[in-house]
Order: sequence, then structure tokens, then C-alpha cells
Amino acid sequence: MGYPLATDVLAHSSIFVTTSPARTRRFDLRRLYTALALIPAVYIIIAHLAPWALTLLLLVVGSLALVELYTLSFPSRLSRLLMGGGLAGFALTLIHPHFSFSVPELLVGSVLVAAVTLSISAASPEHRWNDAVVILLGVLYVGFPLGTVVSTRTLPGGEWLVLFLAVVTWASDTGAYYAGTLWGKHPLLPSISPKKTIEGVLGGLVLTVGVALLAQQWFASQLSLTDAAILGVLLTIVGLFGDLFESMIKRRTGVKDSGGILPGHGGMLDRLDSLLFTAPTFYYYVAYVRDLSLPS
Repeated sequence: MGYPLATDVLAHSSIFVTTSPARTRRFDLRRLYTALALIPAVYIIIAHLAPWALTLLLLVVGSLALVELYTLSFPSRLSRLLMGGGLAGFALTLIHPHFSFSVPELLVGSVLVAAVTLSISAASPEHRWNDAVVILLGVLYVGFPLGTVVSTRTLPGGEWLVLFLAVVTWASDTGAYYAGTLWGKHPLLPSISPKKTIEGVLGGLVLTVGVALLAQQWFASQLSLTDAAILGVLLTIVGLFGDLFESMIKRRTGVKDSGGILPGHGGMLDRLDSLLFTAPTFYYYVAYVRDLSLPS
């Protein structure tokens, strides 16, 4: 998600931020071109193809995001074995809704994958426990949330619920980016992400709630207007936490973007950071608060 300041940050202190006179506000048009190229294909996969098509899409984009995460975590010693173990655990986590694995079975399977990987790894003993934790956290951070998107797709009318989740998460990102670029003056948490502003958050919130209400009227009739308003606010908040969480990861590793696969957006992990928090929140709301898992 993007919440850019409208002024240049000259000091790095989380308390004192000195800014220069307002610079020319410019949008990165590559973001628009990338979105225009990808949105139609994603819409068709979500709304008009079988559930497995969405799972395969998530398997591809999630694998790319996980590789970016492991590259950040192991900048000097990422091995194919470690990456393969993490990707195997991720795939198992992602497809489990199709096979009705229980959560304990899934956890045991992921731990076994990590254990086997480390047992044949060439890493020194002092690194093995750390490597195991990083592998498992990566699987949980990327695999579990995307698995809830797959679970949402299996619900009655799940294609429209997933589409609702996608457009609302996108609206939060887009509203924050453009409101922050046009009006952003007050940093939100400069010690974590200097470009995020309070104005950006508010812009994202307004657009998200508006899009959620429109989406409910247009195609997500399983939800009420109250549900749409609640989800608009809730997903904006958790999406912000998702973006800040990834910002902390990048700040600790000293990089600006997780990768460069998506022009104007950075890496795949940069594109998915909000969804990794909004997806499980949305799934548990519609499946357990609204009981949409039960056929109507």
C-alpha cells in the first residue's frame, strides 16, 4: 500500500520530521498501466473460472512473494533446499481447503517439511534453528492468509465474496496512495514507513467504505449494507497493519521494495502485503460472524 508524503523527509528521527517546501505532486503512471493489464485477467479467474483456477493463481503469486521474503531473510546464504522446503510447506497450506486438512494436520505437515529440509541442509548447527523459524514463519505469513482466500472461494457464492475482498482491499490501497500524494502532510509512523500519512489513511478509509457499499449493491448481495460498512472500516485498519508489518521487514533488511516484478508497485510481496491481513479477517467474518458457510 502507498501513503506518500507530499513533502520530502529530511530528517530520519521518528519524533522530529523536517520538511522542505511542497514538491510537485506526481503519480507513478506505471501503477495504472500495471493495474489495467492485470485487473481483467484477475476478474475472469475469480468470477468466471473454476475454484482451482484461483488456487493456481494464488500458488504462483504466493510463491513469488515467498521467494522475495526468503531472499530478504537470507541475503547471503539462501539455498535452493531452504527455498524448496518453504515453498512445499506453502503449497500444502494453500491447497488444504480443497482436501479438508485439519489445522493440526496442516501444522504437523509443515513442521515435518521444515524438519526434513533442515536435516539435510548444509547450514551450520547454530543457524539451523533460526532457519527453521524463518521457514515456518514465512509459510504462516504468506500461506495461511492466501489459504483463507481459497476457503472463501469454497463458500456459497464464494466467487463474489472473493471479488468483494479484492476490490475493497484494492480501494484501500488506491485511496491511500492518491490521497497521500495529493494531500499528505502529516506522517503516520515515520520510524516504520516515512511515506505513510494520516491523510492517506483517511483517503483510503473513505474510498474503501464507498466501494464496499457499492460492491454490496452490485454483486455481493450475501452481505448487508451494515456488513459492507463494517468490512470497509475493518479491512482498512487490518490492511494498514499488513502494510506496516511488511514495511518493518523491509526496514530491518534495508530495502525499499521486496522486488521489482510489478512496475510501479515493487515486488509481489509489496502487492500482497495488505491482502495477507485482510483475507483472514474477511474470511472469519463472513464464515463465522455471518455464518455464510451454511447453505442458504
